[in-house]
Amino acid sequence: MGARWIFDGHIAGIGTASGLRTVVGIWQDSPFGSFADVMVQQPSGHRMLLAPSPEVAGFISATYSFDEVQVGEVHASLAGQVLTVDAGPLAIRAATGPRTLLGTALRAVPRRLAVHPRWLAAVNPLAALAAPGARTYGTAGSGRAEFYGVTDLHHVTSAVVSWEGSDAGALAPIRPAVTFGFSSVPPRPSLARVRTTVVEA
Repeated sequence: MGARWIFDGHIAGIGTASGLRTVVGIWQDSPFGSFADVMVQQPSGHRMLLAPSPEVAGFISATYSFDEVQVGEVHASLAGQVLTVDAGPLAIRAATGPRTLLGTALRAVPRRLAVHPRWLAAVNPLAALAAPGARTYGTAGSGRAEFYGVTDLHHVTSAVVSWEGSDAGALAPIRPAVTFGFSSVPPRPSLARVRTTVVEA
């Protein structure tokens, strides 16, 4: 097994009535320091990465698949139950609700176990049943294996999303599933506490 990179933070998946789907990563601890990035899939299927630096863009685009990569300022913050994102053409103001039943179950698993790659590989089939479209282990074909250890989950209850200054429509399920890698986010808009481990095969 080769090099290993660990990212600790949150992932928010948000869909809109227009068909614009976004996956926001807010990383408090990573090999690149604290940063945020956004993966956007347009109604046409066009996949775009919004990244804050060439280094971050290079790493993410070498791990996942995009049709376009844009480097620029990406600001995302969590304050209580409010998520705010300002990233070039994208702006999001979203609110989250109480912890979900699945989130409560996830918190019952000891964190050291919940984020361990062997555990995540073992529970991958169960994750697909609990959250259709989501996976805890796999690869996008980049030669890098990815492990997603989710330890908490809240639904997104409301959101105002704009793309290039235009309203992207009301909050909606993330359908069809996003296609940046081997895994999507759950169909229902949500915010997850997550540790992502990327390993060079």
